[in-house]
Amino acid sequence: MKYYPLHWHIGILACWLIISINCTQPRITPEVQTDKPVALFPDYTGVTFPSNIAPPNFRILEEGDEFYTEIGNKEKTYITIRSKQPSVTIPAGQWKELLKHTAGNTFFIRISISQNGKWTQHPDITNVIARSAIDPYLVYRLLYPGYELWNQMGIYQRDLTSYKETPLIENQSIEEGCLNCHTFCKNSPETMMIHIRGKAGGTLIRRQGNIDRTEVKAPGMINSGAYAAWHPEGRYLAFSVNEIQQYFHSTGPKAVEVSDSESDLVILDTETNTLITDTAVYGEKWMETFPAWNPSGDMLYYCRSKAINKKTPLDSIRYDLYRIPFNATDESFGTPECVFNASETGKSISFPRISPDGKFLMFTCSDYGNFSIWHPESELYLLNLETGNIRNMEEVNSNDVESFHTWSSTGEWFVFSSKRLDGLWAHPYIASFDNRTGMAGKPFVLPQKDPDFYLDFTKTFNLPELITKPIEYREELIDGCRNNRGTVSWKTK
Repeated sequence: MKYYPLHWHIGILACWLIISINCTQPRITPEVQTDKPVALFPDYTGVTFPSNIAPPNFRILEEGDEFYTEIGNKEKTYITIRSKQPSVTIPAGQWKELLKHTAGNTFFIRISISQNGKWTQHPDITNVIARSAIDPYLVYRLLYPGYELWNQMGIYQRDLTSYKETPLIENQSIEEGCLNCHTFCKNSPETMMIHIRGKAGGTLIRRQGNIDRTEVKAPGMINSGAYAAWHPEGRYLAFSVNEIQQYFHSTGPKAVEVSDSESDLVILDTETNTLITDTAVYGEKWMETFPAWNPSGDMLYYCRSKAINKKTPLDSIRYDLYRIPFNATDESFGTPECVFNASETGKSISFPRISPDGKFLMFTCSDYGNFSIWHPESELYLLNLETGNIRNMEEVNSNDVESFHTWSSTGEWFVFSSKRLDGLWAHPYIASFDNRTGMAGKPFVLPQKDPDFYLDFTKTFNLPELITKPIEYREELIDGCRNNRGTVSWKTK
């Protein structure tokens, strides 16, 4: 017989007691029923959750001596939690059981609060568990919202089915280089890129199991490629080549402004290390940025503005949505076409992203410029590519910044950055999407283990990207930053 030390038995007993206290409390019988809805933080009310999301822990924003929470569906109550604290931490095991048996249906959160020895039950909070799952991993950059601490940033991977966060690459390990952008081919970690500035600068490209560091800059080019989009076949990478300037205001709601002074488009053939472009998207007349491919790979969408000079007021720069045909067989371009002339409406476009089925294009719309993270008026818009209809996505927008966004691999979910909680830090919000109606569900902030996480965390979540599998080559990424930079050749038409 195998014997275990005393402290092991004590630990098991303690865990059993915690589970018993949190999950199998005798049900209370409220003396009073109220019509007053109970407020939660974060606001996990009236939302649709993916079938594989981590427990959405929350704080009850009501005064009370004791709090009692039941969570279940029409068949069964799966979770009961009674506590003197208003924080509700949902046990992972019971939550998974609820997800399993509630997919495609609603569930309730039923809260009763005791004051002066009397229990009052509030109206049920009703949410939905979708039948579909979300891509289980989210990759994002964490950094401080100001510019002073740019050398303290990293790119991280979060398991959405739990709370596990893994650092992928931090700039302390790459000579404090600036980790700028990352993107994936069709939500797959097998084909991805990270752009880095500084001593270890260059573009890390992972493709077919190999990682290379390349300077996406040919002789005659002033700037390197930065903002990228993978061609769906995984061979070509479209880049915008930007000269970015920062501006700082002493007063007003926009303390920081970021703007291009010039930008163009190029395409990197990762098999031949050749840069391809055309005078239609590369030249002094226009500024082109933020490329995005359609799912078939024969059309490249991007944002375009008139070229500017040093005297051009920042608030007069506006970008329209354009597209240009691309033929991968002979690497040729067609003629640019304006899809949405936003500047005529006094607006400016950034971050076009097309749904996996090719039916919808989501973009951000602000008053001017294209770095929407600094614009409180920035909102998400949706273009129906089949009908041409464009609408403000009022169902997901708030009174503050809505910015960078990414589709799930199925198109049934998307994630976007929002500053709605405090106006300073961007946080990742998830929303369901119905491709039959083109409507989104109410967004909810990424669940965290600590219900108060977003009250205390002082970094901003930047460029959230959904992927279908975890990245398991962290050391290879860091080693790739130490490799010699490859060179590219130049082909223009």
